[in-house]
Amino acid sequence: MKENFDEHSEELELVQRFEQMLGKNESAFFDLGDFELIIDHYTANFDYKKAILACDSAIAQYPFSSELKIDKAQLLAMAGNFEDALTLINEVADVEPDNPDVLLTRGIIFTQRGDYRDAIDHFKKALAFADDRDDIYFNIGLAYQTWGKFSSAIKYYKKCVALNIENEAAMQEVVYCMELTNSIREHLPFFEEFVDSDPYSSVAWFNLGNVYNKLSAYDKAIAAYDYATIIKPDFITAYNNMANAYVFLGEYTKAIEAFNAMLEHGDPSAEVYCNIGECYEKLKQWDLSRRYYQKSTDLDPEMDEAWFGIGVILDAQGKWYEAVHFFKKATELYNDSADYWIALAAAEYHVGHVVSALESYERAAEIQPGDKDIYLNWSIILFEQGNFDEATDIILNAIEIQPDEAELYYRACAYMLSAGKYREAYNYLENALILDFEKHKLLFEFFPELESQRALSRLIDQYRK
Repeated sequence: MKENFDEHSEELELVQRFEQMLGKNESAFFDLGDFELIIDHYTANFDYKKAILACDSAIAQYPFSSELKIDKAQLLAMAGNFEDALTLINEVADVEPDNPDVLLTRGIIFTQRGDYRDAIDHFKKALAFADDRDDIYFNIGLAYQTWGKFSSAIKYYKKCVALNIENEAAMQEVVYCMELTNSIREHLPFFEEFVDSDPYSSVAWFNLGNVYNKLSAYDKAIAAYDYATIIKPDFITAYNNMANAYVFLGEYTKAIEAFNAMLEHGDPSAEVYCNIGECYEKLKQWDLSRRYYQKSTDLDPEMDEAWFGIGVILDAQGKWYEAVHFFKKATELYNDSADYWIALAAAEYHVGHVVSALESYERAAEIQPGDKDIYLNWSIILFEQGNFDEATDIILNAIEIQPDEAELYYRACAYMLSAGKYREAYNYLENALILDFEKHKLLFEFFPELESQRALSRLIDQYRK
């Protein structure tokens, strides 16, 4: 872990030196390997403009490096400059016509341009010259996937994984394509074969665990992850996925053990502390839950999930004034979470901040307009304040967005009856009964006294099957 940290620090120092060079408009000498690290850094962060600038600086120092020109051609394609990319790669081809990376790069350019058939032709030609074929198979799979031909994409991703089981990108994409084609179970033997042929491969067990996860076979996934961690005790991602599988099963104590194993074998992580806090929250162990949420925010003050988690604990304990503070902090850090605004609205209402509660529900509805419960809870505040018309308007707006939600029609009926608008109420009741007759009981739960109204009962009986 220290080695990875040192490598990351070295990379950041190189990037900082390069950016200082750009800022001062000066030239500075970098080794070819240093330039590759700088280019990779910008590429990984999708900053193609700076990656291309780094390529230009590198080519100025190493003008005979075909690898740098190939890198630049690929980056130009990623940035959408297809013609410049093709011009540059053709220059390399004139000097090194048998370089397989030329064909590979042409394929990448054509894939980016949407010329998938031409891209695949170039990739297949590259196979005849390349020693490392897994990357080419990956790119063929990616071209087919982008083209929408998922079965062909699966075929070539599998070829890639068969050659290099540690190709994480290929594993992610092949499973994604299998999900799209609903064929994961059909391809399960492909992943099982890896552990059969090499039962001491931690990666093979890990990949099999991921496939079982996708099939919701969480017990089998956990067993596979367990084998992976036995073979490789510091396999952080395997512990993480194992913990998440335990969470899906509701086995929060075992999930905590797996998350703690991550901390034992790796560096402290705000995300892991937050996950442990959530597990203790599910176990209703409020003090431990808050302690880990607090550890998370101490490590990363912008960890909105942890601030929200503390709010949830306080809310569950009836400490609504305190909960409001933490829910507000969560919404400040992440303004687009409907869950955060819903929780804040409910807590605000508990402490009598009616206007703030209404504003919070309004924001939640903007974010998640398809959630009927937001409108039901938002409108009930106005109803309880005696503002029947505004409560009704909120529900009617919701009906426009979700015209098939029977519960909204029943609530509209209830509000209209309260406002004395009987004819309109009965119209909405009829629509509700047609959509879902059984939910008419919601009306009586909301207004028990309505059950004694004969006109209402007669109308309901007409739709009784």
